[in-house]
Amino acid sequence: MRTLIALLILFGSIELQAQRFAYVDVKYILENVPEYAAAQEKLNEISNQWQGEVQGKRQELEKLFNNFRDEQVLYTDEMRQRKEEEIQAKEDDLNEFRKQKFGYKGELFQKRQELVKPIQDVIYEHIQKLAKEKRFDFIFDKSAGVQMLYAKPSLDKSKDILKSMGYSSTNK
Repeated sequence: MRTLIALLILFGSIELQAQRFAYVDVKYILENVPEYAAAQEKLNEISNQWQGEVQGKRQELEKLFNNFRDEQVLYTDEMRQRKEEEIQAKEDDLNEFRKQKFGYKGELFQKRQELVKPIQDVIYEHIQKLAKEKRFDFIFDKSAGVQMLYAKPSLDKSKDILKSMGYSSTNK
C-alpha cells in the first residue's frame, strides 16, 4: 500500500512539473510580413549591383591577364614584373572589394542587420509575449534547423504570432 501511495505521489509530482512546449516557423512568419519582403527586395537590389561591379572588375582583370599572356614574350624582365604586379594589384583590389561588400561583417551583412533585424526583433518580442501569456516553457523555431520528427499541429503558434503582429497568413 505504501508503495502504491509513493508511486501516486511520484507520478503526481512529475505531472505537476510537466513543461509546456510550442513551436513556430519563423521563416513562414517572415514570408507573411510585407516589410520583410521589401527588405529582402532592397537587399537583392544592393547585392545585384555589387555583383555587377564584381563582374566588371573580374572582366577587367581577365582582359589584363590575357593581354599579358599574349604579349609577355615581348616584355623585358622589368616590364614583365611591372605587369605582373599590376595584375596582382587588380586581383587584390577585387578580393578586397568582395570582402568589403560580401564578407563577414561586410556592407551587405550590415545592411541586412539594418533592414531585417528590427523585423526579427518584433517577431521575437511577440514570441516572448505569447510564451508568457500562454505559459509555455519552451518555444522552438521549426525553420532554424531544429529537427522535429513529429509536431502536433495545435502546438504551431506561427499564425498566433502573425495575428498578434497585425498580419494575416497567406499560405500554410
